[in-house]
Amino acid sequence: MLDTLRNAFKIKDIRNRIIFTFLMLIVIRIGAQLPIPGVNRALIESWFTERGTDAFNFFDAITGGSFLQMSVFALSITPYITSSIIMQLLTIAIPKLEEMQKDGEDGRKKIAEITRYLTVGLALIESTALAIGFGRSGYLQKFDALTVITVILTLTAGSAVLMWLGERITEKGVGNGISIVLTINIISTMPNDFASLYQQFIASSRNIGWAVMAAVVIVAIILGMVVFVVLLQGGQRKIPVQYSKKIQGRKQVGGQSTHIPMKVNTAGVIPIIFAQSLLQFPVVIATILGKGNGTGIGSKILHGLSQQYWCNPKEPIYSIGLLVYIILVIAFAYFYTSVTFNPLEIANNMKKQGGFIPGIRPGKPTSDYLNRILNYIVFIGAVALVIVAIVPIFFNGVFGASVSFGGTSIIIIVGVVIETLKQIESQMRVRYYKGFLND
Repeated sequence: MLDTLRNAFKIKDIRNRIIFTFLMLIVIRIGAQLPIPGVNRALIESWFTERGTDAFNFFDAITGGSFLQMSVFALSITPYITSSIIMQLLTIAIPKLEEMQKDGEDGRKKIAEITRYLTVGLALIESTALAIGFGRSGYLQKFDALTVITVILTLTAGSAVLMWLGERITEKGVGNGISIVLTINIISTMPNDFASLYQQFIASSRNIGWAVMAAVVIVAIILGMVVFVVLLQGGQRKIPVQYSKKIQGRKQVGGQSTHIPMKVNTAGVIPIIFAQSLLQFPVVIATILGKGNGTGIGSKILHGLSQQYWCNPKEPIYSIGLLVYIILVIAFAYFYTSVTFNPLEIANNMKKQGGFIPGIRPGKPTSDYLNRILNYIVFIGAVALVIVAIVPIFFNGVFGASVSFGGTSIIIIVGVVIETLKQIESQMRVRYYKGFLND
């Protein structure tokens, strides 16, 4: 990793791209500190401390603390992520969008443009709900039309600016801009989390021996999860493919061997985000409305849906929600993979190009074989995702280790870092070949 960065800085174009990315990240962190006009930040911070749920904690983490501080970037790029997922699903459901996606670069540009408009629309809806909800709860300095409109326009514009900055990083910087923005937001909240862990388990220990043991356990768990996620992100099953030889004129062409890479974690972090969103949606609504703090059956159900009550030895009944969460993660892993990976289409394309898997007949037998392998791989990846997601929940419930980052954050950070380094290496390789050809 360090060698890659060191060599990258020796190439002027790549060095400029890295510097541009760094400067854009500074701009983003400055924007995360700018307050929204008309919002009482002290009251919102007090409300967040008293009633903050896991959904709000995670949302605050991916916004880099902007949500808690109610800055202009409080919505962050979550509307863009949501709109991208919606467009990806609609591409499968709507034939016209599917044709547009297959229409090369022009089609992808049109889909990107639609995604931008959808992002602004979602940001407008979310900012309107937040502005009216906070206004009715007394968290605005004045609950009048001008203040509400100001808050709505500021939040929507902040989300649009972040989307624009992310696209500029993709175009003129290194890596995927949107992913890098999300990653830097998560990383920015980690120092506070580590400080909380230090105060809770190390500084408050009875003696130095317990403190050292706590420090070793914390470091071992974090490093272990990082290594596990690296292996998970890099794991893949290579399906060998052989292309038959063809005669063109007097020559034989083709006949090369290749493979189909099938990633173990095909769906990435999407299943966890889907499962969290589905479980936390009623909790968030109840929290905003001031409900769910009683002792009735409704409150108990909401507690069962909230991660902060899972794995608590004193109240094991609420851990039923954890079982529902595990089932949802596995189900969404299969669902998202089935949407994004089509074995029948791959089998048909291989057949048209004269390719086949050794020992498997072309056509439907190939599709059935790929589908069988895919189901096996998806299950392994889903179980690995569940392990990554459960480890922080377990320690939060049993030991009360309250941190905003968890398995989801680690998967995002590791995935983005690996992909960014791969892009830097590929750009260096291209520069090397260009220089070799010019010589």
